[in-house]
Amino acid sequence: MSKKYAVRNIRLCTKDCICLYVCPTGATDTEDSIIDVSKCIGCEDCFKACPSGAISMVPHVYPVQQEKEDYVINVLNNLMRSKSKQENIASGIDGRLAKAIEKSNRIMAEDLIREAGFLLPQSENTIKLLNELLKENKSNDYLKDKIEELLKLIK
Repeated sequence: MSKKYAVRNIRLCTKDCICLYVCPTGATDTEDSIIDVSKCIGCEDCFKACPSGAISMVPHVYPVQQEKEDYVINVLNNLMRSKSKQENIASGIDGRLAKAIEKSNRIMAEDLIREAGFLLPQSENTIKLLNELLKENKSNDYLKDKIEELLKLIK
């Protein structure tokens, strides 16, 4: 079995369906646009054949989060907060340019959070963040259930 498997980004998929013809196991499916991970052998045939670049190869096991010194994490968190503030400011302004600025700042903030180690599922930071959210979020049972479910999946 390969160390990677294929996943499809539905937003990029143009339904050219070449992946259906090249997949040796029948893991690709255009009905629900999902690639069946249990059937995928990681051969990369669909990935190489996809004209829209909608298929990516993802590792079964992610590498351990790279260690970062506290000051680096603090800088990343401060930058993320700055981008979040800019996103909030832009969300209150009308127009296409403001919407583009809002989206751009959201993407940058997400990248900074990921780099700080908060969006990697195996990261201790992720577990810490989810536990903090669980403690803070006492009024919304829906989120509490989802956070508890995520914590179970991570462990």
